Amino acid sequence: MTSDIQVQALPVQGRRRSIDFSWPTFALLTLVLSVLVLLPLFWLVYYSFRSDTGAGATFANYIALVADPTLLRAYGLAIGMALAVGVLACIIATPMAWLVARTDLPGRRTIRMLVTASFVTPPFLGAIAYEILAAPNSGIVNIMYRSVFGLEASEYLVNIYTFSGLVFAIACFTFPYVFTLVANALDKVPSDLEDASSILGGKSMTTLRKVTIPLVLPAMLAGTLIAILQALTMFGSPAILALPAGFHVITTKIWSLFQFPPRLGLAAAAALPLLIITVILLRAQKSILGRKGYTVLGGKSGTPRITELGPWKWPAIAFVFCVLSLTIILPYLAIIKTAFTGTVGDPINLSTLTLSHWRFVLFEFSATQLALRNTFLLGFLTATAVTAIALIVSYLVIRRSVPGSGFLGVLATAPVAIPGIVLGVGLFLSYANPTFQLYGTIWILLIAFMTIELPAGYQQMSSAFSGVHPELEEAGRIVGASRLRTLWDITAPLLRTSVVAAWCFVFVGTIRELSATILLTTANTKLVSVIIYDLNESGDLGAICVLGIILLAASFAVVFIANRVPVLGGSQMNTRG
Repeated sequence: MTSDIQVQALPVQGRRRSIDFSWPTFALLTLVLSVLVLLPLFWLVYYSFRSDTGAGATFANYIALVADPTLLRAYGLAIGMALAVGVLACIIATPMAWLVARTDLPGRRTIRMLVTASFVTPPFLGAIAYEILAAPNSGIVNIMYRSVFGLEASEYLVNIYTFSGLVFAIACFTFPYVFTLVANALDKVPSDLEDASSILGGKSMTTLRKVTIPLVLPAMLAGTLIAILQALTMFGSPAILALPAGFHVITTKIWSLFQFPPRLGLAAAAALPLLIITVILLRAQKSILGRKGYTVLGGKSGTPRITELGPWKWPAIAFVFCVLSLTIILPYLAIIKTAFTGTVGDPINLSTLTLSHWRFVLFEFSATQLALRNTFLLGFLTATAVTAIALIVSYLVIRRSVPGSGFLGVLATAPVAIPGIVLGVGLFLSYANPTFQLYGTIWILLIAFMTIELPAGYQQMSSAFSGVHPELEEAGRIVGASRLRTLWDITAPLLRTSVVAAWCFVFVGTIRELSATILLTTANTKLVSVIIYDLNESGDLGAICVLGIILLAASFAVVFIANRVPVLGGSQMNTRG
C-alpha cells in the first residue's frame, strides 16, 4: 500500500510547475472585447446627444427622430416589412419542414441539404437575382410574358420593385432559419405522444394539429422571430429593391444620413431604437426557446413517426419543388444565365453566349483585383482571429477557470444584438477621427467583421467545449501544465473538427457582409459585396453575376474542403459518426 502511494505521488512530486497565464489572458481578452463591443456603442450614444455643429449636448436629434415624418415612415415600413417576412417565412417553412422530417416524401435528405446550402447565398445577391427575373421592364419573366401574349413593352406580369416584392424576395432567403429550427424540433418530438393519439383514435391530421404542432410551436415562433430580426436589420435587399421603388426602410434611411451633407448625430439617434428593438426580439426568442414546455423536445424519444402521404405525395412534391424553384433554382439559373449572355433579355443560344462579362470583371475592371484581395484577406484574418479568440474565451467561460470569466461570455455574445448598420455607424463615429485614423484602412473593416462574427464563433466553440469532459484537462493540470498549455496540447486537438467548422462559418459570413461594410469602405478598401452594390446602381448586371458566382464558388469551396480534406477533420468526422 505504501509503495502504491509512493508511485502515485512521484509524478506530483517531480512535476514541473508552469506559469499560469490565465489571469493575463483574461485581462487582455476583456480589453480586446470591450474595445470591439463597448467602444462603438459608447460613441453611438455620445454622438446621438451632439449636434453636427458641435454645439454641446442636445436632445435635438431625438426630437428630430420623432418629428421627422420620413424617419417615422422608414421605421413603420421596416417593422411592417419584417413582420410580413416573418409570417411568410413561417407559412413557407413549417409545412416544408414537416414534409421533410415526418413524411415519406422522396428525396428528403437532398431537399434538406439544398435548403441548408441556401444559407450561403447572400440576401443582396438574391435580391439582384429577382431584379433579373422580375423587374417590370427588363425582367426575364416579364419579357417572356410579353413575348407569349404579344403585349406592349409597358405591360408586365410581376414587379419586384414594390413593398410586396421586397417582402417576397427577403422571405425567400430567410425562410431557412424557420425551416432549420422546425425540422430539428420535429426530429426530436417524442413519437410516444403521437402513437398515444393514434391509439385513442386520432387521425393523422388530428394528431398533427393537436399533438405535433403544439410541441414544435416554440421552434416555429423562435424561427419566425429570427426571420423578423434578419429582415428588420437587413440593408442590401432593401437598398436594391426599395430605393428604386421610391421608399426607405430604416436601414437605408440611416445610410442616407451619411450622404452629403452628413447628419451623423441624427444617424446615431436613429440607430439606437433599432438596437433596442433587436435586443427585445432576441430576448423574446431566448425566452420562447427556454420555456419549460419546450424541454420535452430535448428528452428521450423513439424513432420519428413517419406519415405516409399516399395520394397527397404528388401535391407535396409540387409544393416543395415550387419553394425550391423560387428560393434556389430560379435565382441561381438567372445569375448563371446573365453571366454568360450579353443582356438579361437575350435568349440562350450559341449566338448569344459570351464571356465578355468575365473578361471585363477579371481583366478590364480595375476594382476587381483589389476587391477580391481585400475580401479574401479579410475573410482569412477574421476567421482566424475570431476562432482563436472564441476558443480561448469558451475555455475560460465553460471551465470557469478565472473568477468573473462569465463576463467574457457576455461580451462575446453581445454583438448578436447589434445590427450591422448600427455597428457600422458606431465604428465610423469611433474611428473616423484624428485620434485613431483607422477610417479608410482595412483595419476598421477587420474590427467590424470580428465584432459581427464573434458571437457565431463563440457559440460554436462553447457548444463544442460542453461536449468535452474536463477529466483530460485535469490530468494535464496534475502533471504541471498550465491551463492554456492544457488547452493547446489536449483540448484543442479534440475539438479540431469544431474549430474548422467555426473557421469556415466565420469566413463565409465575412465575405458576404454588406450592412456594416457599406459605411466603412473607401476607394482603397472596396470589397466584393460593395462592388456588387456599386455595379447594381450602374445597372451592370452581367458583371454583378460574375462577381456573385465567384463569391458563391469561394463559399462552397471552403465548406467542401473543410468537410473533405482529412487533415482538417473530414475523416475524423466520419470515424466518430
